[in-house]
Amino acid sequence: MQRMSKAKAPQDSFVDGYLPALLAQASHLISGEFHRVVAQKGLTVSEWRVLATLASTAGPMSIGALARLTVLKQPTLTRVLDRMENRAQVKRIPHETDRRITLIAIAPAGQRFVAELIDLAAEHERRVLEPLGLARSDELKKTLRQMIELHDPLVEDGGAFEDEPE
Repeated sequence: MQRMSKAKAPQDSFVDGYLPALLAQASHLISGEFHRVVAQKGLTVSEWRVLATLASTAGPMSIGALARLTVLKQPTLTRVLDRMENRAQVKRIPHETDRRITLIAIAPAGQRFVAELIDLAAEHERRVLEPLGLARSDELKKTLRQMIELHDPLVEDGGAFEDEPE
């Protein structure tokens, strides 16, 4: 989709009213603003997603669960985790009862590294949502969480999420 300056796209354009296209465009524009900050801090977007997700959880999580939450394919996530493990930002932990499952946890170095970025992300979100007001912002988030919950069972193991390679 091409961004138009002052001219509006035709009202009868399919993508103007197609929810997946609207969500993708909004995500791309809003995330892109913050991803420049992430790049300035020396992380890829995938690494940011991994650290932010792990920093927000109560404990280690499986690679499959992490793939779903970070919107990454498992093979891509595995390569990202290899790089991050080499930098001591994350650690792999064997599952206590199932050798087929590897759990991922954020390491202290990763936690320290991502703390400032999480604060910057929260500030970015505040600026993005401020024009909508608190009530509309809360309702938007509630609606999106509900949509995710309704469609999550349709996602295959780790899912085929991303369009572009790492």
